[in-house]
Amino acid sequence: MTMGQETVSDIRVRYGETDQMGVVYHANYLVWCEIGRTDFIRRCGMSYADMERRGIKLAVTEATLRMHASARYDDIVRVTTRLSSVRSRSVAFAYEIIDAGTGARIVSAATTLMSVAPDGRTCSLTPDVRALLERGPLVD
Repeated sequence: MTMGQETVSDIRVRYGETDQMGVVYHANYLVWCEIGRTDFIRRCGMSYADMERRGIKLAVTEATLRMHASARYDDIVRVTTRLSSVRSRSVAFAYEIIDAGTGARIVSAATTLMSVAPDGRTCSLTPDVRALLERGPLVD
């Protein structure tokens, strides 16, 4: 299993992602984690849409955020996504969100996702999807 491989996604903070205090509203960090996660899966060789067409959906069952600093409008943030574990029915990812300009850490996060069949019941990851995730991102 090739754990620890990571992908990087850069995102420019949009005005609508900030609150009245001019800082990024906390829920947007989870959206950026999703961007990082779907980019990670795509770079492994399959889009999330393709995974769904194969009958596998990934539902978030746990999410944690640790705020270290604040991002602001028009900042460029860098989301580094790393696969933490792959099990028969679940996958876990770790994320670090930094200010791309200064390198300052903004958020540390983690999510666990459960494999869900079209009928809503948990199911095992298909062998091809599990192998794809375990192999990790393809080198550009």
